Amino acid sequence: MAPRYAPSLRSRLAPLLLFLQMGFIFIYGFYTEIESNVNVHGITFSNFYPNFQDVNVIVFLGFGFLSTFLVRYGFSGSGFNLLVAIMATQLAIILNGIESLYYRGKIRINLRSLVVAEMCTVSALISIGAVLGKTNPVHLILIALLEVSGFVLNKWFLQTLLKVQPLNSIMQLHIFGAFFGLMLTWMLYRKGSEQPFEKEKSDPKTGLFSMLGTVCLWMFWPSFNSVLVDDASSGRRLGVVCSTYLALAVSAVTAAAVSVLSSPKGKLNLNHMQSCILAGGVAIGVSMSVVHQPWEAMSIGFTAAIVSTIGYRYLKIHMLLAFQCHDTRAILSTHGLPGLLGWLAHLLLQLKDCDDHTMGIRFAVVHIGTLFITITLSLSMGIITGCLLKLNFWRPPQDKKCFDDQAFWEFPHLAVQK
Repeated sequence: MAPRYAPSLRSRLAPLLLFLQMGFIFIYGFYTEIESNVNVHGITFSNFYPNFQDVNVIVFLGFGFLSTFLVRYGFSGSGFNLLVAIMATQLAIILNGIESLYYRGKIRINLRSLVVAEMCTVSALISIGAVLGKTNPVHLILIALLEVSGFVLNKWFLQTLLKVQPLNSIMQLHIFGAFFGLMLTWMLYRKGSEQPFEKEKSDPKTGLFSMLGTVCLWMFWPSFNSVLVDDASSGRRLGVVCSTYLALAVSAVTAAAVSVLSSPKGKLNLNHMQSCILAGGVAIGVSMSVVHQPWEAMSIGFTAAIVSTIGYRYLKIHMLLAFQCHDTRAILSTHGLPGLLGWLAHLLLQLKDCDDHTMGIRFAVVHIGTLFITITLSLSMGIITGCLLKLNFWRPPQDKKCFDDQAFWEFPHLAVQK
């Protein structure tokens, strides 16, 4: 029999979605316009639209199928990913266009602004992985809206205070999303989570669908890293694509090897293959502006896979027992640790190529400041969001109803006939 939930979604989710969507329609109706120029910042529709579609595949298909690994949470994992991504992207377009609104009176919308908004949304999709199955869709919408707001604010701080390049500030999304999610899951910790939840399980079918999401992410990650790279002068975009591919290839092989070595039975672990083979792409995304040689990209991918796989094997359970962080999708190992490794690689490679000691010290200070601001703001926003979501007003699911689609979706074949 389907679980009986007294708190219906009708009284919370529907009013929230309608209110937000009508608000977005009002703002878009009066304060936005579509860029009419055929060539904007050297970008034409024909050469940028394929990249835009690649990012769409990552956001909606890749992360959507990646979230279907739970045996009774497939509808929610993929469906809520779509809902959250759509709402967060609409907000991100508005927030990223505030400067244009101030100086020009309108928010200009073009393919590039859509891609930037979707990349901001990815930070929220990363964080949601930490609380997957333990929240309702109202929680997820609020998490996405607050995190996208925090990430856009972080991006503005980095570009304004530290003069960080726009692309480098956007690629902090892995670090921001991971630490935001960890703080959020710590704030929303449920007593007794040291033991696995009753329905927190996977099976071969859900593992296969989740692996499909991983394959989509792996295939299109070079486009994700290179889509905003300025290719006007030196063909830098091709270098980023090649570096990302090599890092992903090495991380896939290394993750498989470390998975076998760390297994007591000497077998591959599907969870490692689903998450840790992406570590090279994450790390190279944070450090790509200073990676110029194939061996550098491959070394970063190799190290990222080792750190990610070992972290997934051992760190996830220790984070739960020591810090009460129940990380459902192991975002710390998939995005947090590789992101920090990419930050460190960026620092070391930049210092290696710097001949002026004064400039090297200045860069190191700015680079450390970038990490400090990103982590501080992500943790602060995670605390604020966690405090808001702990209110019983949002009617969180009971422990026995966590990781269960029947709490939110119709299953006519399971309905009780009267």
